Amino acid sequence: MKFLDEAKVYLKAGDGGDGVVAFRREKYIEFGGPDGGNGGRGGDVLAEAVEGLNTLIDYRYAQHFKARKGGNGAGSDRTGAASDDVVLKVPVGTVILAEDKETVLADLTKPGQTAILCRGGDGGHGNAHFKTSTNRAPRRADKGYPGEERWVWLRLKLIADAGLVGLPNAGKSTFLAASSAARPKIADYPFTTLHPQLGVVRLSATEEFVLADIPGLIEGAHEGAGLGDRFLGHIERCAVLLHLIDGTQADPAEAYRTVRAELEGYGGGLSEKPEIVALNKTDAMTPQARTSRVKALTRAAGKEPLLISGATGAGVPEALRALADTVHRAREAEG
Repeated sequence: MKFLDEAKVYLKAGDGGDGVVAFRREKYIEFGGPDGGNGGRGGDVLAEAVEGLNTLIDYRYAQHFKARKGGNGAGSDRTGAASDDVVLKVPVGTVILAEDKETVLADLTKPGQTAILCRGGDGGHGNAHFKTSTNRAPRRADKGYPGEERWVWLRLKLIADAGLVGLPNAGKSTFLAASSAARPKIADYPFTTLHPQLGVVRLSATEEFVLADIPGLIEGAHEGAGLGDRFLGHIERCAVLLHLIDGTQADPAEAYRTVRAELEGYGGGLSEKPEIVALNKTDAMTPQARTSRVKALTRAAGKEPLLISGATGAGVPEALRALADTVHRAREAEG
């Protein structure tokens, strides 16, 4: 299934049904009287977060959603039928934005959570509604009120506890494969990962967390360079970031500063999140190179990095334990 994390759709709630003008014409009722009923309410347009979906591909080709108009009123004081609502099924973690892409209309973070995006119009009044002591035979009936309509953006932000960041080829996909059952594409060229990947990390029978791997960042990503920073939204909900640095490159400190600059340029609170720094690919480094690069990275990050190798698994359990403990503390603080 193709991964799609953003879609623009048009929504139109149903108009209200029309009221009617009608009069009673029954034998043995001398004066009759108005008995035109009111129109029914138009259907609403809602969004509902459901389990089992992880992409917005359903909204790539179907982009217009309209609810039906309410039924018209009828004689004998009969109210028109209300129309059914139209429900958009979206993945958990979907944010619904107005057409300006800034105003948040709803943030659906739990299964079963719903939000009304467009309200249906009320039905118009029939002539029975306008009967008074001085106007015994009104011939007025109102049209139904129009339903709301708007364009909205659907943007998916995956629900993950921890996120992986780093330059292309830093070993993020290898680390994800080594720590979970996820099987992302792994190759020796940049931008192997083209869309976010999720993996469930199980430390024990009672401890697990969700780890997200996003495509690598390069300098200028927040301005659109490389694959840009559009996928950073998928780690906005993470409690902690694991920043992987390729230990085989000449200047790991510069690699660290590049990614940090992109996180700050993107915003969204990513630069303030708890961060664990890890020097990856230690199996491909000499002891002398490892020592010098650890010192340089410690000066740049202000903390000593973890030493890991996603290929051999060395240091991976310690990194996962540090992630799990940070996630646990963050979730406890949130209550």
